[in-house]
Amino acid sequence: MPHPLRPAALVLAAALALTGCGADVTPEADGKDSSAKADRHYPVTVENCGEKKRYDKAPQRVVTNDVGITEIMFALGLEDHMAGYVMPDDKGDMTSVPWKDGYKKTKWLSKERINKELVLDARADLVFAGWNYGFNEGEGFTPAELKRVGVDSYLLSESCRNGQGKARGVMPPLEALYTDLRNLGKIFDVEDRANTLITSFRKEVADARSQAATGDDRLRVFLYDDGKDKPLTSGAYAGPHDIITKAGGDHIMKDLKDSWTTVGWETVVDRDPEVIVINNYGDTGADEKRKFLKSYKPLAGVSAIKNDRIVVLDYVNLVESPRNPAAVSSLAEDLRKFVR
Repeated sequence: MPHPLRPAALVLAAALALTGCGADVTPEADGKDSSAKADRHYPVTVENCGEKKRYDKAPQRVVTNDVGITEIMFALGLEDHMAGYVMPDDKGDMTSVPWKDGYKKTKWLSKERINKELVLDARADLVFAGWNYGFNEGEGFTPAELKRVGVDSYLLSESCRNGQGKARGVMPPLEALYTDLRNLGKIFDVEDRANTLITSFRKEVADARSQAATGDDRLRVFLYDDGKDKPLTSGAYAGPHDIITKAGGDHIMKDLKDSWTTVGWETVVDRDPEVIVINNYGDTGADEKRKFLKSYKPLAGVSAIKNDRIVVLDYVNLVESPRNPAAVSSLAEDLRKFVR
């Protein structure tokens, strides 16, 4: 599979280097002037998952959960505002992105599940996580519970609940990424940096789309996350929908009004994907998932299996993260090869 970083991402790295690594995009001549600038910026209000949230100052001890959320903070140069991050160590390569130094500068608090005790031990003033990206009512780890003990929360926009039970998703996946970048840029007074990222990401996606198939030429694509009895896949509100669509594919589960959800294998067979994208993470790696798909008898007649059109993308490329635009470019290149 092509390397996930494309030229636009390398240009972005240079742009970020010019803006520096700290939270201040345009440092003032001295600390006094910088403080005055911050005083003029606050208070600020953003809308997060339908809730208006006011900030009188930038949070100073943020704890993030999972790799995509953590890299959003790193891409914005906000390491100095972080108490640390929580994630397992199965989330792929973390050394080839423009913001890789964030991992060196920031404490890895735990490889286990995030919980209230960990957050309190880190003296966090804000937790950046999402529903099923850390927050979970069944385990009692929720924004409401954190608020009760004096810790604020910011919800990943990909995970916003849409009012239909626990179904997630209220906006297109890439718009969720851009929304979080804009909101966090405002919260931490790094709006110039956020706008630079968004502009670069939009260009990278536009460049990929300009070479992608359209109309009836698009290949039908299925995202396979995991699961043997029932496959876990992406609906219209998870990252893979925009990645597949903007790369020139026809996402066969685009009618599912949810982010990550399960379907029946009979639905997959009926919609006959011509390409399957594997989400690579966890104890069951991409090779094992590929072997299962190719040996699972109900899929034997599916076009993607018959023609051996299986693509692998890492987890961090497929959940909301600053790697999504590069994933569009990477998948677009793979799909072009299949139709040549």
